[in-house]
Amino acid sequence: MKLAIGSDHAGFDYKQMLLEWLRDNGYEVQDFGTHSPDSVDYPDYVHPLALAVERGEFALGLLLCGSANGVCITANKHQGIRAAIAWEPELATLARQHNNANVICIPARFVSEETARAIASQFLNTAFEGGRHQTRVAKMSC
Repeated sequence: MKLAIGSDHAGFDYKQMLLEWLRDNGYEVQDFGTHSPDSVDYPDYVHPLALAVERGEFALGLLLCGSANGVCITANKHQGIRAAIAWEPELATLARQHNNANVICIPARFVSEETARAIASQFLNTAFEGGRHQTRVAKMSC
């Protein structure tokens, strides 16, 4: 599975940790940046990642920032993106099962590294249930 990952400065360390963990677990991952802990404007990294996921170049995306709010709001500006914030694994599961989320946003300042890995694992290993949820997902786009 091809994945896209990106972060701002606040999520940089967790992005690096997840990038290594994902690759060690057999995922093909492209890093959209940032590439240092220096302060950056997160939309500069989120828009290219969201566009690539939207175009189908990557199956799913992972974004990290301090609260996950900024990256989530930015990613959701793209019509083909359904980005969700998850601060515990069950939220990542529900985002995939019920909302067919294709980008997960992790708040690096509010979760442990272990929890971040568990969130990513649940997100990547949960399928969309479809059915009644498909009707709702189809109504999301403006």
